[in-house]
Amino acid sequence: MVEKYGQDQQGIVNSELQKSRLQQENRLQQESLKLRNDSARVFKQLLEANRQLTDHPQWLDSIYHHHLYKPFLITQPGKAPLEIVEYLRKSVLHGLDTNYFYLNAIGPLVREMKQQELGSPALKYREQLKLEMLMASALLKYSEAMQYGMIRPDSLDKNYFITTQAPDRSKIMTVFDTPDLLAFLDSIQPSSAAYLALQKALKTGKGTINRNKEDAAMTIKLNMERLRWKNQPDAQKYVWVNIPDFTLNVIEKGRSTLEMKVCVGEGRTDTDTGTKETPQLNSMIYSVQVNPIWNIPASIARKEISKYANNDPYYLSNNDIDVYKAGKRISSPERIDWANADISQFTFKQRPGEQNSLGKIKFIFNNNSSVYLHDTPARSAFKKKGRAISHGCVRVEKPMELALALFGPGKTFDQIKRAMERSYPRAKYIGLPAKVPVYLTYITAWVDDQHILQIRNDIYGLDDLLYKEMKAREIIAE
Repeated sequence: MVEKYGQDQQGIVNSELQKSRLQQENRLQQESLKLRNDSARVFKQLLEANRQLTDHPQWLDSIYHHHLYKPFLITQPGKAPLEIVEYLRKSVLHGLDTNYFYLNAIGPLVREMKQQELGSPALKYREQLKLEMLMASALLKYSEAMQYGMIRPDSLDKNYFITTQAPDRSKIMTVFDTPDLLAFLDSIQPSSAAYLALQKALKTGKGTINRNKEDAAMTIKLNMERLRWKNQPDAQKYVWVNIPDFTLNVIEKGRSTLEMKVCVGEGRTDTDTGTKETPQLNSMIYSVQVNPIWNIPASIARKEISKYANNDPYYLSNNDIDVYKAGKRISSPERIDWANADISQFTFKQRPGEQNSLGKIKFIFNNNSSVYLHDTPARSAFKKKGRAISHGCVRVEKPMELALALFGPGKTFDQIKRAMERSYPRAKYIGLPAKVPVYLTYITAWVDDQHILQIRNDIYGLDDLLYKEMKAREIIAE
């Protein structure tokens, strides 16, 4: 009886102890949950307060939501934070200001954190979170910069129409999901031959005939940003026009098979808004017009043709220009008082022939700027060094060679050649058997095949616009 009583008492004690342990565990769990909730709340507050650190605050919020609003970069084992700092420091090799990636703020905090291992006081919790957010924002910026560049080109230039990939969230955010961060950072380094050549030229710090070392370095940095934009051709064959270099190249399998001079649109002045500039664009050459008719644009008719006709009544007939009103050709345009006429009521067309401003052939591709490549009777212009003289179209030095490069030898090219040589020319459209991509681009620095740095004048002021934007955002290294 006594023995059973003792067993019952022991059972009660054990039950009370178990209950006490459960209560204690529950209390600890609640305290831990409260601490986690408080930490998450503080982290969210800091994220919200520091939204300006990144252009994509919602992206950072999503990644930390996935990590339950806990630090995960600064808690990586080994030397990961220090390695990230060292990697960001190499951004100068891309012509970028390291402080764009918050290195001035990150560096000291990382060093303090690492000194904890030597007995120094630990970073305060809010400082840890600040370091975490700075590193995450820096990596997000770096991932985007290396894969897509930092400036959207169409935001700078209203005449920019080259198809350019917009930043892809999933590709940029991979920086937070990769099992090997440094390997991922290695993988996104720009690797084109043109980029690496400019990077080497920047490192060696040489000037050129027309630029000192400092100016050359800045031009290199601006063009490295252009090469980070996702807009490069991937076709085996394409036509490439570099506007400030006044050149055209036919590229086949990565090599130039034809090169020639070109004339491009006039640059802007203090009173001009750049309406004559050749736009940056890409399209597909699908046809040519042999012995073309020039449908004179209304702006040229208003600003130039009507004034010439007013000064010389026979200017129009002497230059093979027909005048139309309501679709009907006017037989005696010299009788019109062009000084007082409403030019918008008339259209002007220049007939095929030796005087036609488009020469013997134009190369046609779809675009919203009404520009094309074409021949010209003004051959002396190709002797000039600066050839920004057109109304926006691109005049080509070797039209027959370009036609051969596009069509190849055979009956069609022979037909084009005969038509261009006719004494009594007639306009005729001839389609290409296969469309050929064309790119009108703006590159002011590159390294040529002889490994010589080439710098060209910024004829449209686009280097200046890009510099001012990168400078304002503290992107470019001075």
